[in-house]
Amino acid sequence: MARPSSLADARPDLVDDGRGLIQPLPRGDHDARMLVLVVSLLVAFGTVMVASASEGVAATTGGSTWGLMARDLVYLGFGAVGFYVVARVRLSYLVRRAPLVMVIGLGLLAAVKVAGVSANGGKRWLNLHIIDLQPSELFKFATVLFVAWVVERHRDELTRWGPLARWMLPVIGGAGLIVLEPDIGTSSVVVAIAFMMLFATGLPWRMLIRVALLGLVAFGGYMVYRPYSARRFFSFLHPNQNLLGSGYQLLQSKIGLGAGGLTGLGLGHSREKWGLLPNPHTDFIFTIVGEELGLLGTVTVIALFVWFLFVAVRIAQRSSNDVYRVMVVGVTTWIMLEVIINVASVVGWWAVTGVPLPFFSYGGTALITELTAIGLVYNIAHDRGRVAPYRSPQAEPRPRRGSGPGARR
Repeated sequence: MARPSSLADARPDLVDDGRGLIQPLPRGDHDARMLVLVVSLLVAFGTVMVASASEGVAATTGGSTWGLMARDLVYLGFGAVGFYVVARVRLSYLVRRAPLVMVIGLGLLAAVKVAGVSANGGKRWLNLHIIDLQPSELFKFATVLFVAWVVERHRDELTRWGPLARWMLPVIGGAGLIVLEPDIGTSSVVVAIAFMMLFATGLPWRMLIRVALLGLVAFGGYMVYRPYSARRFFSFLHPNQNLLGSGYQLLQSKIGLGAGGLTGLGLGHSREKWGLLPNPHTDFIFTIVGEELGLLGTVTVIALFVWFLFVAVRIAQRSSNDVYRVMVVGVTTWIMLEVIINVASVVGWWAVTGVPLPFFSYGGTALITELTAIGLVYNIAHDRGRVAPYRSPQAEPRPRRGSGPGARR
C-alpha cells in the first residue's frame, strides 16, 4: 500500500477540523514506549554524570556541585514541558507554523550578532537572566520543521535547482550566521539535518551529489578565509605538535580514557575533572564516563544511542506519510550525528568543534531542544496508533441522525 504524500491525505481528520490544536496525549504504542524508555535512561545516566563531572568546575569557580545539578534539573524540567507540549500539539499545526518558527530562529541568530554574550572564544548566547539561550540549538528544531513544511508544500519543485535553492535559503542563511559565531560544528549539523531530510524525500542522486560538493567547496572556502580555524580544526591529525595549545584537550582526554581501563576508577573518582581537562561536564563528559566507569561505561552509552537509533528507524519506517518520515529522519540525524562527532573528537578521530553529547553534556538550551524534538518523534510514533488501519464492521458505531457519508465518527 502506497504511503500518502501529504498530511491531508494521511490524516484528513487532523487537518482544519475545527477541533483545536491540542489532542489527548496518546498512549500504548510499543515504539513510543521504547522511545520514552531509552531516552529516559539516557537522560538519567547523563544527569548522574553531569553531577559527577561538574565537581571540579564547581570547586574552581567557587560554586557548588549541587547548584550546577539543580540548574541541570531545571533545564530537564523545561525540556520535559517541551516534550509534553509537542507530543500533544497536532502535527499538521506544527508543520503549518514552520515558516514562523524559522523566522523566529533566524531572528534569534541575528540577535546574537547584536547583543550576544561572548564566552570561550565565541558569541553564541543571549542572556535572558533566567537562562543563557543558545539560538543555534533552537535553529536545529526550526530546520526540521521547515524542511518538512517545504516537502509538504513544494515537493514537486525540489527537483529543479532554482526552487531548491530558494526554499533552502533560510536554512543556508541560518547555518551561515552560526558559522560567524563562530561555530562550525553546529552549522555542519544543521546542514546535515537538511541534507538527510532531502535525501529521505527521494531527490535525484545527481542533485544530492552536487549539493554535497557545494557544501565541501563552501567548507574549503571558509578554511582558506580563516586559516586559524583551519589549523585548530585539523590539529587532531597531529596533536603532539602543540601539546600546550590545540592538542592539550585531546591529550588529557586520552589520558582520562586510558586511566579508566575496563571498569573505571569509580563514579566520582575522576582525576581529569579537577582542572586537568577543560570542559569536563560539557564537551568532554564522555571522557569522564570512560575514566570513572571504564570501557563498560562508554560501551553502555554507545549501546543506548544505538538502541535509540533502531527505535527511531522503526518509527520512520512505520510513519503514516512522507512528511512525518522525513521529520523523524531529521531528528535522528541531529541526535546521532552529534553523538558521532562528540565521541570521535574525544578519542581523537575528529576535530574538537564544541558539539555536545546529547542528553549528557551540561547545557540548558541543548537539553531543552533535544527533549522537545523527542516529543515530536513520540507524537509521530503514535500517529498510526490514533487511527487503526482496520476496524471490523461490528466495531463501527452507528452513524448519528443527519450525518452524511463524510461525517466524522
